Amino acid sequence: MTAHSAHPNESRGRDLDVVVIGNAGVDTNVFLPKPGIDFEVEANFTENLDCAGQAGVYAARSYAALGYRTAFIGHVGDDWAGGLVREAFAADGIDTSLLGHDPAGTARSVNLMYTDGRRKNFYDAKGHMDLEIDLEACRALLARAKLVHVHLANWTRRLLPIARDLARDSGLTIACDLQDVVDLKDPYRSDYIRLSDILFFSSVNHPNPARPILAFLKAGPARAVLCGLGAKGCALGTREGIRTFPALSLPAPVVDTNGAGDSLAAGFLASHVLEGRTLEEAVLRGQLAARHACAQRATSSNQITASQLDALTAAFHASEV
Repeated sequence: MTAHSAHPNESRGRDLDVVVIGNAGVDTNVFLPKPGIDFEVEANFTENLDCAGQAGVYAARSYAALGYRTAFIGHVGDDWAGGLVREAFAADGIDTSLLGHDPAGTARSVNLMYTDGRRKNFYDAKGHMDLEIDLEACRALLARAKLVHVHLANWTRRLLPIARDLARDSGLTIACDLQDVVDLKDPYRSDYIRLSDILFFSSVNHPNPARPILAFLKAGPARAVLCGLGAKGCALGTREGIRTFPALSLPAPVVDTNGAGDSLAAGFLASHVLEGRTLEEAVLRGQLAARHACAQRATSSNQITASQLDALTAAFHASEV
């Protein structure tokens, strides 16, 4: 742990910084040739790479790489894919005491990867609509942390009222990634919007993010909404208004956008919630973490570290002088 993030929770008897809740699984990234898919023939030659991935893995490994004490609540199957996820979490020292079993198997994604790093995702969440969890054990784990980062697996909504109680009693911050929102009144996402303090979403279906940002701020207690705009940067909405931030560049090329949104969220939340940095500084650090993720090909193992993020942040500020 670096000096700037010296576990503020210890003074409150907390021994965790963040709990990530949601789906963890394996991504199969299919790297397409430059011309794309030739639908006139049966077979195309591609490079197909497997890695522990999906939102829960990328977010949890991002916090761990930054030096934060991290736990994960979710499910994997009793299969090779579940073993890959367990190995990844163990390598990073992530608490998996509440990593449960999905009898349908481990969640899987197939990502068709274009040469510029964009993807087309095909997602199989296995049994996430009906999985059971131990609510009291989850409450005890959440009470040990300062931040909970929630994803959209259906069973996670049962933990939102518990987290909200802890938010009132002990100051737990609830963050949720709404991902690629289509309908602003989507009932599936309403619980997450209504009960979260900080929200994230992708602009893929909303090129102008102002309307969804304002709708989310109105619908719940959220004090900040961060929207990823891809190559255009990001937008931050608060009760004071909406600001946009241009995309940042790094020397390494963009090769794989998987995990970029999760790294943006983790970088922002670690900086603002866990370290107490300003919203503007947290946006910068989140963007740098996301851009670093885009330079990693078919892996969740190389998330940005605290020292790397500090160095990139310092270099950015120096370039502004």
